[in-house]
Amino acid sequence: MKQELKNILFKVIISVFFFANQFLFSQVKNSTKQNIVIFLVDDLGSGEVACYGSKFHETPNIDALAKNGVRFTKAYSGATLCSPSRAAFLTGRSPARLHLTDWIPGQKQINRRTLTPDWQTFIDKDRLLLPEAMKQNGYSTAFFGKWHLVPRPTPIDMELNDLVKLKSISKMYDEHMPEKNGFDENYGGDHSPNQGGRFLYPKFRDFPGLAGKGTTDDCLTDILTDCAVDYLDRKKDEPFFLYMSYYTVHTPITGKPDYVKKYQKKLADNPNRDYYMKNPRKAAMMLSLDESVGRIVAKLKQIGQLDNTLIIFTGDNGSQGNEFVPNYRGNKGTAYEGGVRVPLIISGPGINKGIISNEPTIAMDFYPTILESIGLETMPDEHLDGISIVPALKSNAKLPKRNFYWHYPHYDETTPYSSILSGDWKLIKYLDDNSLELYNLALDPMESLNLIDSYPEKREEMVNLLNKELNSVNAQPAILNPNFDPNKFSGGIREYRRVKGRS
Repeated sequence: MKQELKNILFKVIISVFFFANQFLFSQVKNSTKQNIVIFLVDDLGSGEVACYGSKFHETPNIDALAKNGVRFTKAYSGATLCSPSRAAFLTGRSPARLHLTDWIPGQKQINRRTLTPDWQTFIDKDRLLLPEAMKQNGYSTAFFGKWHLVPRPTPIDMELNDLVKLKSISKMYDEHMPEKNGFDENYGGDHSPNQGGRFLYPKFRDFPGLAGKGTTDDCLTDILTDCAVDYLDRKKDEPFFLYMSYYTVHTPITGKPDYVKKYQKKLADNPNRDYYMKNPRKAAMMLSLDESVGRIVAKLKQIGQLDNTLIIFTGDNGSQGNEFVPNYRGNKGTAYEGGVRVPLIISGPGINKGIISNEPTIAMDFYPTILESIGLETMPDEHLDGISIVPALKSNAKLPKRNFYWHYPHYDETTPYSSILSGDWKLIKYLDDNSLELYNLALDPMESLNLIDSYPEKREEMVNLLNKELNSVNAQPAILNPNFDPNKFSGGIREYRRVKGRS
């Protein structure tokens, strides 16, 4: 009997040990590899979210992220237009270094003061993109939304009718889709620059992976979110990298009809309110965006992974259109703060809650920051232009002082320019006539007073810093057009214009 009891006791101990070990193993499996969720919103400038000052747009779920993480006031995009900004995020390299400096395929240039360089409409295949690094380290990876990094012939390529080059670019199309760049699954990503007329049912079914999905009650944002929620259900027991790259809030500005009516009523009920952004359709798109963020966060909580997930919420560049944020000059495509300042909220394990950080950061920082956050070695030789900002997330520490620069040798929303931010000082150099603008952002955040003639020593210093940065990455110059005829000027596809208020 004693021996029997001993055997039973031994079996009980072994069983308890086994199940305890299994439990611990499952906990280790879920906790050693931190999940990543990225929310990248198209054309979302600083000031469009309630916690950044919007009075008209309602964003309770995004605001909740800020309460549970760090909200940055000096977050900058890698570029002022979509394709180069997205390339900067995925590579950790500046668009000037990549020679991917315009939206793909760019604009047709006709009788302009400068010639568009032979820029690149894709990311080099020898680059190790962030999702590829994640996949190599055992992560399931999925892409949802706008990709816009598929090589397309530029208008100049088409004009030259270089058949060899055109065929070469066409051949590369499939090789540059999300599935060939580190993502296991792709929903919505192709060459499209925006949602076009596909925001509402059933047009969004034309996007990759969305065929047959959705109902008349849904918009594109809803369907992408459905796919993301389904993905989280399927991948809850393995580490995942979810990249939610919204088409919203890019033009065409539309919205779900009921949501548009909600904001039309809000305007009618508050005729005397000073809403600086008050387009009901834009507000409706923002509401769908906020609901999407809320649904994904709720799913993370439901599957038990919210406390084990690093969440990054940001925009790819400044706001588009005629609605401007109140604190900054300019919008998408321009060299001013309204073109490059974006919201940035980061939350997750070990990150301070409810902190507002004034530390400057830029899109190229995401790559090394994510690697360090999940315990991987950063790769300075790969993400050459970014640093990890983990110290600012976990200890509110100061980040190393750096210069940020932007290079746009094209005509689009503005004339070709290069700019640099060094501390509080910002220099803009227009490449068609070499005119300069100098601002002190601490004293003049609206960039209304050009100090170029008042501070000759600072002007020389900033010009030298800008030239040094551009030379170090072999930036492509905008070369003066020897055949430019001002008497035969043609605006081309978009009107050639100076930014309002330019000196």
